[in-house]
Amino acid sequence: MNSYKTEAIVLHTIKYGDSSIIAYLYTELYGRQSYIIQGVGRSGAKRGKSSKAPLFQPMFPLEVVGLSSSKMELHRVREVRLAEPLSSLPFDIAKSTMALFMAEVIYRLIKEEQPDPELFQYIRSTVVALDAATEGVANFHLRFLAGLSRHLGFYPTNSYSSGDWFDIPEGQFVRTQPLHGLHFSQADSALLDKMLNTPLTEMNTIRLSRNERSTFLNALLLYYGFHLDTINQVKSLKVLSEIF
Repeated sequence: MNSYKTEAIVLHTIKYGDSSIIAYLYTELYGRQSYIIQGVGRSGAKRGKSSKAPLFQPMFPLEVVGLSSSKMELHRVREVRLAEPLSSLPFDIAKSTMALFMAEVIYRLIKEEQPDPELFQYIRSTVVALDAATEGVANFHLRFLAGLSRHLGFYPTNSYSSGDWFDIPEGQFVRTQPLHGLHFSQADSALLDKMLNTPLTEMNTIRLSRNERSTFLNALLLYYGFHLDTINQVKSLKVLSEIF
């Protein structure tokens, strides 16, 4: 067996038998990988083992000592711990809902089992900023989706100027309103530019009403849907819309 150490972000888990789960993680070394985690159910607890289950929550940053082999379809975890102390994410319902959404987006949209260090650092920095945030939490999913487009290959190819419209098929800001319906409004185009250029740590500087957030999210989903129809499979969107 090959032993390795990597940081990872939790995306999704499913129950496997009475005392195990399968965890889907986005790792720094290998991209998306699947792990079997044993001893997390009642039978593990009865044997006096410390359960690893609390660590495998959506978007938790982990440090994993893993085991892989050409004979095993799933990786195994020899050791695991939090890679970053979390002060609020596990206890704040708004933040944990936001984390659930972001984790599901990555789980649905990113399937590559190969390293992408820039994408990993983007995801990790988002988690750290969300955990530390005291204001602007309601806008994190919007900033996350806007920034993620850079790593998925359909980031705007030019700079924004006041009064522009964002043309989705062209992937550009344009001076005149496109005749087709696949475009952002002028207000949402300006907001897209603002989201792309505002650091995660400064989300509190963007003030939006519930309606403005909803309208911009719909524009982002239209944008994502043009490139990746799997965005329509994200079930946590409904929960997100009820809170924000």
